Amino acid sequence: MLDSALTSIYGTSDSLVGAISTTSFLACCAASIVLGLAVALIYMFRHSYSKNFVVTIALLPLIVQMVITLVNGNLGAGIAVMGVFNLVRFRSIPGSAKDIGTVFMAMAIGLATGMGFIWLGVVFTLIVAVVNVAYVLSPFGQQKEPTKTLRITLPEDLDFEGIFDDVMGEFTSFDELVEVRTTNMGSLYQLEYAVRLKRPGTEKQFIDALRCLNGNLKISLGRSMLGQNTL
Repeated sequence: MLDSALTSIYGTSDSLVGAISTTSFLACCAASIVLGLAVALIYMFRHSYSKNFVVTIALLPLIVQMVITLVNGNLGAGIAVMGVFNLVRFRSIPGSAKDIGTVFMAMAIGLATGMGFIWLGVVFTLIVAVVNVAYVLSPFGQQKEPTKTLRITLPEDLDFEGIFDDVMGEFTSFDELVEVRTTNMGSLYQLEYAVRLKRPGTEKQFIDALRCLNGNLKISLGRSMLGQNTL
């Protein structure tokens, strides 16, 4: 099985140029479409996504396969491969780490099918699918308590230096003052902290303790938007 996975249906490299049969080409196209769909399903598993990106991921192996097929057995193959991988630079919206990883996975499958290694692409896709599901379902890389964003509104005449230290020490294992800004025509201050609670489910007690110190003005505590999943 492993030997057949490492064998190209196009034969040897010397016979590639001008000798690709219609049946072999269509078989590679079909494999690229099926494996592209598999890559899209792997990406969508327990992950937020958009339809445009999912469709692009599903088509990417087929597109890369066509480029590689056209230059197979040619001395320009190396230059073409570098050009294909540089297509990542044309993505206008910065993606998450999983987005970038999925793009490279789809390209790797397209390279395999483009050179005729259909079973190698299948085996590679199955391995990545199993490993991806195992990592997603396991607690690997997951923080016990994620970092949250805390915003506290204060009157302008209140000296906030060190006023929340005791409460922070009681409820949080980590706190950092990220930003101080004025609001409401300069009559109020808003402090923004990055915090990590010691114990889950203590948000209400934490906010109640802070309300006693900020004059019962607005306080918000939510998921941090400064994620660690971007490249």
